[in-house]
Amino acid sequence: MIKTGENIGKRKQLDRVFHAIIFVATLVGIIFLIVLLWKIFKEGLPWLNVKFLLSYPSRFPERAGIYSAIVGTLWTISLTALIAFPLGIATAIYLEEYSRKDSWYNRLLQLNILNLAGVPSIVYGILGLGLFVKLFSLGRSILAASLTLALLILPVIIVSSQEALRTVPKTLREASYALGATRWQTVSRVVVPAALPTIFTGTILALSRAIGEAAPLIMVGAAAYMPFLPKSIFDNFTTLPIQIFNWTSRPQKEFQGLAAAGIIVLLAILLSANALAIILRDKTRKV
Repeated sequence: MIKTGENIGKRKQLDRVFHAIIFVATLVGIIFLIVLLWKIFKEGLPWLNVKFLLSYPSRFPERAGIYSAIVGTLWTISLTALIAFPLGIATAIYLEEYSRKDSWYNRLLQLNILNLAGVPSIVYGILGLGLFVKLFSLGRSILAASLTLALLILPVIIVSSQEALRTVPKTLREASYALGATRWQTVSRVVVPAALPTIFTGTILALSRAIGEAAPLIMVGAAAYMPFLPKSIFDNFTTLPIQIFNWTSRPQKEFQGLAAAGIIVLLAILLSANALAIILRDKTRKV
């Protein structure tokens, strides 16, 4: 009994030490984040105004703006969502509701999807350059960039959608089958609506990652200087991360302030995307 009590006491001490280490690590990360945000807002807010949002890039800091980068980002991410969302949901539905879980091809697909989710984004950029830009002759266009980003986030959407479908209780499926519904009717009218809030959340978070990517877009050929707006998905483009990267590479101090202002705009778009995910999740849960 004494040894048992001593073991319990040691485990409690180790548990407290572990919690203290995790708390300190979290606190350090939060402190660095606060300092970084403070520095960005301090440098960027003086440059953030309506003129900055509605002006095109320029080699003169006082004339430079981010309008074409904002429009290019919205073009790219909208097309990426249109491509990746239906493909990701359809793949997750097939793997969870139709394919045999114990089959070799199902296990092979699951393994490859999990591996692709951990591939660095620059690899997808190289793939997009060779496949979409050169092989399919799409050029350095919005369509090529959107297809590349869709490949980048597709594994994440598939995995998160699969997890969402798994959370739907089996009793709902069995009740639907008991009422005479077919498998497709059960999946489309019972399972997917029940899993939709979590699916929306995972998809928006995946798109948020795509918004902040610069490496694959550099490989695909996003323009560092874009003095006009794209008119179609086959036009050249630039995005916020590319424009920010271009400004940070300039030696002038004014461009560092412009880059900080661009980061604030990018953060605002990311927070808006997350807010949209929360609103969609709440609305679908109420329905």
